[in-house]
Amino acid sequence: MSFKDIFADTRPFRVPAFKRLWLGNVATVLGAQLTVVAVPVQIYQMTGSSAYVGLTGMFGLVPLVIFGLYGGSIADAFDKRIVLICTTIGLIATTAGFWLLTILGNTNIWVLLINFALQQAFFAVNQPTRTAILRRLLPIDQLAAGTSLNMLLMQTGAIVGPLLAGALIPLIGFGWLYFIDVLSIAPTLWAVWALPSMKPVGEVMKAGLASVVDGLRYLMGQPVLLMVMLLDLIAMTFGMPRALYPEIAEVSFGGGAAGATMLAFLYSSMALGAVLGGVFSGWVSRISRQGVAVYWCIITWGAAVALGGVAILMSPGQVTYWAWLFILMMVIGGMADMFSSAVRNAILQQSAAEHVQGRIQGVWIIVVVGGPRLADVLHGWLAEPWGAGWTTLWGGVAVVVLTFVCMVSVPKFWRYRRPHPTVDETGPES
Repeated sequence: MSFKDIFADTRPFRVPAFKRLWLGNVATVLGAQLTVVAVPVQIYQMTGSSAYVGLTGMFGLVPLVIFGLYGGSIADAFDKRIVLICTTIGLIATTAGFWLLTILGNTNIWVLLINFALQQAFFAVNQPTRTAILRRLLPIDQLAAGTSLNMLLMQTGAIVGPLLAGALIPLIGFGWLYFIDVLSIAPTLWAVWALPSMKPVGEVMKAGLASVVDGLRYLMGQPVLLMVMLLDLIAMTFGMPRALYPEIAEVSFGGGAAGATMLAFLYSSMALGAVLGGVFSGWVSRISRQGVAVYWCIITWGAAVALGGVAILMSPGQVTYWAWLFILMMVIGGMADMFSSAVRNAILQQSAAEHVQGRIQGVWIIVVVGGPRLADVLHGWLAEPWGAGWTTLWGGVAVVVLTFVCMVSVPKFWRYRRPHPTVDETGPES
């Protein structure tokens, strides 16, 4: 492997359709992060209640679960290009709804939350479809590279977007932030409009409950796909300590101004690690033994979290090198999680049959979104009797142990290798 192979594999940019989507999404990702920050801040300013802010979790998760499943069946039943166009227009309309409600002086919190739920419903159909089309756009040996490039963009937006939102809210207010987000989606609409037709292939079922059940039945018969889902749940449910960040900053790192600064580092550490992972992700598209790669990446993630728990336990209640060790472990964990996610996404895209790609991605988005939320509940509950340090430590240990159990129990995934491209898989649609 040459030195240049260490860095992100940019071969997917040679495919015009992928390049248009990626470049169009640059502005969209940043704009979306403005709304991600603006909605809860606006709700808190309207109500003065964190409980109402917490309702965004419920109003966001329920549509994601329902339309993640149903949206996958839509993606498999219709031309994916048309689905993307319609849902992108829906995202523009609901974001414009936030803008209109704001400039009209709306004070009804429930109207704002309903609009938020509608936006998440469109997102839940759009996102699985966007992921499913990679199989049609890229050669099979570039799927991991394409996923890495997309994740690099998303994680960079997760760092830069909130910083921009925090700076802009006091200067221009919520209305202009939403308006900027509306404009930012236009490049993505142009990119999906320029896509080639992607009509269903293979077995086609009418979108609906029967299609959803058929997709789940297919998934249950695929041990490799099930293991991808299970490993993500293990890594996120047991190893994601973000619900403990406020306690860690206040108790372990001393609170006050120093604790507030460390809290900002805590929330950005994993995203920073993911960005670094994206930059140095050249190897993920070249590795053949993808099952082995996933296992070791998740074990690295769990070990980093466990060592982070040790750092919390050793911290003297103020910012010392133990605090920075915890931040470093989260950065390393973020890199490992990025590598693992890129390979797991590639496995899903290349191993699931074409006619169920949308439904598999619909289930996947529920797993990806649901795991961290389960982690918030589990870690918050266990931190009461155990404290943040022991909860984090044992969470990381659980990830490592359970991953080894999966390694022994499902040897087929350990042996899984990336399929070799066939003639019809090396001619991407542009």
